[in-house]
Amino acid sequence: MMQTLRIIITGRVQKVGFRACIRKIASDLNIAGTVVNLEDGKVQVYATGEAIILEKFTSMVYSCPRAVIRDLQVTEMPLTTFDGFSVLKLENRINTEF
Repeated sequence: MMQTLRIIITGRVQKVGFRACIRKIASDLNIAGTVVNLEDGKVQVYATGEAIILEKFTSMVYSCPRAVIRDLQVTEMPLTTFDGFSVLKLENRINTEF
């Protein structure tokens, strides 16, 4: 079953190549979505894929080198389609107010 997750990642996750690592993992697993740095130092990921693959994706996030993840909040969102997986700049981020 396809689903979309919003993942908010806290820790040392900016300026360490974390978004590129997330994009690589997503591409390897054929997950569509976005990743963006937030102003408060967190990283936000939207990921759409098969539920079992999203579980694997979420666990693989911890393998990114140089990043230190302190907290990972996963929220199921309404199913959203994306064209591939993109690294966004802050001004292009998806509205998180649902």
